[in-house]
Amino acid sequence: MAVSAEFSEYIEELFADFGPVRIRRMFGGAGIFHGDVMIGLVSDGTVYLRADADTAPDFEAEGSTPFGYDGRSKRINLPYWKLPERLLDEPDELAHWVRKAHDVALSAKSKKTKRKRD
Repeated sequence: MAVSAEFSEYIEELFADFGPVRIRRMFGGAGIFHGDVMIGLVSDGTVYLRADADTAPDFEAEGSTPFGYDGRSKRINLPYWKLPERLLDEPDELAHWVRKAHDVALSAKSKKTKRKRD
């Protein structure tokens, strides 16, 4: 399901306390980008943020689940976790979570770039 222009604007407003983001349609959903890194994604009207081994427990504690899909033989979970709904009403705290997602995305990009150089 494609992300509407209205929903894209909503996400841009939602993330405004963090900074500018752009929404790029991809794979039936959309990626949420800050600069040249993908910090989140949207699928079926649900917003997910990038996480890693250090930040995933924060999402788990909020009752969130990872974004995943059914592969040929098993469930594939990506490093994106559902945005806790309570953050929709707490822009300062949401910005903090988005900053952490951005840091995770930058770290992953740095590791990927380093591997390509090796």
